[in-house]
Amino acid sequence: MKAKISLMLLVFACAGAVSVLSAQESSSQGGGAQTTTVTTPNVIMPASLDNQGIRNYVLGPGDTVDVRVFGQPDFNTMADVDGDGNISLPFLDKPIVARCRGEREIQKDISTAYSKYLKNPQVSVRIVGRNSRPPAIVHGAVAMPQRVQMQRQIRLNDLLALAGGITERANGMVQVLHTEPVMCPAPGEIQEPETTVTMSDGEKLQSFKVYRVTDIVAGKEDANPIVRPGDVIKALEAEPVYITGSVISPQGVYLHERQTLTGVLAMVGGVKKEAKSSDIRIYRQKQPGSVERELIVADLTAIKKKQKEDVVLMPYDIIEVPEASKFSKGRLAETLTASVLGGFSSAISATGGMLPLRVLY
Repeated sequence: MKAKISLMLLVFACAGAVSVLSAQESSSQGGGAQTTTVTTPNVIMPASLDNQGIRNYVLGPGDTVDVRVFGQPDFNTMADVDGDGNISLPFLDKPIVARCRGEREIQKDISTAYSKYLKNPQVSVRIVGRNSRPPAIVHGAVAMPQRVQMQRQIRLNDLLALAGGITERANGMVQVLHTEPVMCPAPGEIQEPETTVTMSDGEKLQSFKVYRVTDIVAGKEDANPIVRPGDVIKALEAEPVYITGSVISPQGVYLHERQTLTGVLAMVGGVKKEAKSSDIRIYRQKQPGSVERELIVADLTAIKKKQKEDVVLMPYDIIEVPEASKFSKGRLAETLTASVLGGFSSAISATGGMLPLRVLY
């Protein structure tokens, strides 16, 4: 009897499992039913192609399109956009203009051209190779230097964020170099002329623009331009200054935008109490890269009292904080105290071995 009951329970369990599986299969195949999304680890899929600007993509030299004519396999072809911005198709004497045009515009022209040979041709055009826009490069003092292939408009702050942001070694300036002209300017868009800089030896170099990170963070529109394909963006790295002498931690530090003497001394822990703060010496290059230096004397005490202007430092400045004389006004009392205590302890130690020792019981 028990065996029969167990057999019946097993049959019911199998029937239930089969019904659940068939219901899941029918729900996945039915119209308007739920669909299962399969995600790949570490891959971020765009929520909408339109949001990424892919469907608004216009063609340029180097792009590839897949042209299909329904029911006419002889007319199907893969065509590249040539340097003049045209594509050549089978059986057509004249090329189709593709530069700065989208899939639908080209599709209409191809349908019209093939109407001479076919009745009401059904043409589809699909972009399969987007090679006309070289990637932008972001490097320098950023967390993750990389190349970025852009298929929509991206501003400078977007690209810096994509690179993980700037690091503490950045000096607060970002350099943007245009290597390619704008291929398909928007209607009414004012194009900046491509300028070059002529060096003293006659060599011509492309000019660049520099933007302040503080202006970008503040939301100033002029400091947040649209990055063009092929742009080279460099977060400039800070250059060092060197602090020596009577400071808590002598070392070299990276110089950020408009840093002053008081700020840099604070970064190394400040000056020692025996330092001669009124005679801080700054050795500065006369010209960038020159071995000759000029001497600038700064009075830190007067700067703190706002009697003198703080000194704005330059890259590769050498800051020397001298130690005051032991007999100077600020250290005289300390020197005399140390001398008296030192002499007293010396006298005790000198006579300590000559005094008799008595033991009281």
